Amino acid sequence: VKTHLQAQTQAAVAVGHQHNHESISGAFKSIYRQHGVVGLWRGVTGAVPRVAVGSAAQLATFASAKDWVCERQWFGEGSWAAVLAGGMVSGVAVAVTMTPFDVISTRLYNQPVEADGTGKLYRGFLDCILQISSKEGLLGLYKGIGAVYLRLGPHTVLSLFFWDELRKM
Repeated sequence: VKTHLQAQTQAAVAVGHQHNHESISGAFKSIYRQHGVVGLWRGVTGAVPRVAVGSAAQLATFASAKDWVCERQWFGEGSWAAVLAGGMVSGVAVAVTMTPFDVISTRLYNQPVEADGTGKLYRGFLDCILQISSKEGLLGLYKGIGAVYLRLGPHTVLSLFFWDELRKM
């Protein structure tokens, strides 16, 4: 529903498939009426690995980066600056690992579908990766990485900062 509504615009500037929902509830109803509950879960094959990979990258790189800056004595052990530096490195790792899954999920979510709910452009997760890679190159999987970092970077830094502070308590 979010992807359908975010992609929706006036015909003069439209890019990609337009779903033309009038509201959030209208989008839910329309998708459900046309494709059932399964339609509301379209693209989940890209979203679940996205969260798993992103969370793993976030936690693994945060601890390592924080320890690394402390070992180099750039910041003192337990300082808020070390935590922020670790969070920034972690934010980059999260953006790099999650962006391909974001691209795949967005393509799967937003593609036009047949009456039976099958995608007109991609047959599924693997087909989407293969098509993007062959037509756009591997960098096609990293479209929007700057925007992804601008969203996930601050989120990662703040989440890990507060997590680290709460852990100290």
